[in-house]
Amino acid sequence: MRHAFSKLILLSCCILFSPYLFTQTDSSPGFGENLSNEQFQLEKQFDDMLRAGNIRDWMKRLAARPQHLGSPYRKENAEFIRAQFQEWGFDARIETFDVLFPTPKIRILEMAEPVSFRASLDFPSLKNGPAQAKREEILPSYNAYSIDGDVTAPLVYVNYGTMEDYAELERLGIDVKGMIVIARYGGCYRGIKPKIAAEKGAWGCIIYADPLAAGYGQGDVYPEGPFLPEFDTERGSVLDISLAPGDPLTPGLGAVKNVKRISRSEAQTLTRIPTLPISYGDALPLLRALKGPVAPPRWRGGLPVTYHIGAGPAKVHLKLEFSWDLVPAFNVIARINGKERPDEWIIRGNHADGWVAGANDPISGLVSMMEEARAVGGLMKSGWKPKRTIIYCAWDAEEQGIIGSTEWVEAHAAELLEKGVVYINTDSNGRGFIGAGGSPVLEAFFNQAAADVADPQSGVSIAKRAYARSLARGGDPGTMEISLSPLGSGSDFTAFYQHLGIASLNLGFSGESSGGVGHSIFDTFEYYSRFGDPKFEYGVALAKVGGRMMLRLADADLLPFDFQRFAAHLEQYLRELKEMTDKMRQETEKENRYVKEGIYRLAADPLEKRILPGIQESVPAFDFSPLESALNKIKANSGLFFQAWKSFQSSQKVISLERKQELDRAMFQAERSLLRQEGLPRRPWFKNYIDAPGFYTGYGAKTLPGIREAMENRNWQEAKEQIRLTAEVLERYAAAVQKAIAALNEAGK
Repeated sequence: MRHAFSKLILLSCCILFSPYLFTQTDSSPGFGENLSNEQFQLEKQFDDMLRAGNIRDWMKRLAARPQHLGSPYRKENAEFIRAQFQEWGFDARIETFDVLFPTPKIRILEMAEPVSFRASLDFPSLKNGPAQAKREEILPSYNAYSIDGDVTAPLVYVNYGTMEDYAELERLGIDVKGMIVIARYGGCYRGIKPKIAAEKGAWGCIIYADPLAAGYGQGDVYPEGPFLPEFDTERGSVLDISLAPGDPLTPGLGAVKNVKRISRSEAQTLTRIPTLPISYGDALPLLRALKGPVAPPRWRGGLPVTYHIGAGPAKVHLKLEFSWDLVPAFNVIARINGKERPDEWIIRGNHADGWVAGANDPISGLVSMMEEARAVGGLMKSGWKPKRTIIYCAWDAEEQGIIGSTEWVEAHAAELLEKGVVYINTDSNGRGFIGAGGSPVLEAFFNQAAADVADPQSGVSIAKRAYARSLARGGDPGTMEISLSPLGSGSDFTAFYQHLGIASLNLGFSGESSGGVGHSIFDTFEYYSRFGDPKFEYGVALAKVGGRMMLRLADADLLPFDFQRFAAHLEQYLRELKEMTDKMRQETEKENRYVKEGIYRLAADPLEKRILPGIQESVPAFDFSPLESALNKIKANSGLFFQAWKSFQSSQKVISLERKQELDRAMFQAERSLLRQEGLPRRPWFKNYIDAPGFYTGYGAKTLPGIREAMENRNWQEAKEQIRLTAEVLERYAAAVQKAIAALNEAGK
């Protein structure tokens, strides 16, 4: 009943808002408020060529067998995708990189005390699995890039295994040193769990998918419903992508055949302790055997046991051994050279590899991109040719740690720094609401495209439907557009945006196709056609919005970059940073006062036994004036650019191709000024000083990350230094916008 009522409210909200709410303001170059009739007709022709049947058929073919990195079917699929692009008129080829990929030889998890138990570590029969799949083709459940290990130790339950969870354990007086920890999925990227556990002195890490989040706690399990059954789990990488994604043996370099590789012992992104994922069926006996304090309410999952923390009396033995092999990763790269500005590249990507069949993750996004590219090829055959170069990419080895795209970016870094204009990424796709993250300069551009695509279910634009959902959830009614979220990591935009400073977008539909079978044997065509997007209509919608952006970026007279949007986001990031600092200061003062009074009032349950913390160092006052000064320059210059653009536009002056190229270059190269070549502290691969994945989140974004994480770590001296360095970056950005103004003024002469 509640779901139906929510849908009614949502559709009512959609009716209330007029079309002008989502019309792009004419604040940036590009197509302005209105598309030309020529562009409108081109996009209508593009839409008319899209077919849901193609998306369905390609998914069925690509997900017919397990197609993980290094598998025979992965290569076969890459060759099939290349052939399709060639048929559509693209110059398509496969670029191969040889990357480290461990696969399991030994997996043992057993409990010796207080009762004997051996985890099955097996998956059920595949009644509705990939049609041609043989059991031996399927990778067992394991965590890629866990180290080998053989450890026996008492067990401790650590909730999600985040830094906040370990702080809670410390308050309870529980030390995991010399223990094996068991954590549930959620809260952070899975690779962060063994990372923190090792830092805390644990000897091993077990990760399970709790049914509260992924299984019967959400609804019926597969095959009756879309959620995870008892005896399979989420395979996945535990590579430390917060340090650097990509091949662990070639950091910063493309993993081509003759590249110099470091030894495995030198690799910084492998785990330091053995790590294994298990099903919630195998987790139940382990958690049942734990004693010690009862877990706090927010730590309790959906298994039929009282959740205790331990340590012990459960004592477990974990033994893992892997084959550490170099295997080929096959990236399909398809290109249409621009007729006017071939050295300006508009790049579009989606990964192609899965952990098993991968129908939802990633093929649902891949086949939509393929249908988009097929229609672009159809336009080309009808006589159209883009002004700028278009490149479509089907990446390999994303699941192992964003490896395929990272290796390609590292191998072509010099050329990409010169020519890379925008990268648009998709991954999994489902039903529901458009969501997007990315470079703020592309926010108005994205909203314009989203306003021009109809939602398959409601008939209103996908932008309106997303806005109505935001209102239904208590969002700000004054925000009449989709605000791009900052980019962390977790998909193939990472190397483009975080490493090279190429303006990027990441988008897809979700919200009405929830499930819990990701990275499991159940992520099949049969599953997706029942629970994902049965009519494949949102696959078509994704092709429409992705295709529009590619066509507009390829043919816009000038690039649609909006510096005012960047200034607005930056102002918000700085405000949030100040608020975080004030909150830390207040909480520190309050906690110190409690300690001095001999009490500890922060416990959720007053009966819980807590350890009194020591007095913490007070949070100092920080001088944010260098950041504020740089922000004011960016705001002023972005406003001047807007005024210069309005003046230029109203003059209707003819601009030469040479001047257009100069102005384009000034705009897209401004994004490079957000990089520091030395990178962030302790992770030099991440060079973007505005957005980065959190050091202890992996996926989740941290804005102004150098400053924010220094403060979170209470490293006050580093925070002050990072304020200075970040201000220098922002000063460079202000100067880059000034350069774009000069190029625009020169063009208008």
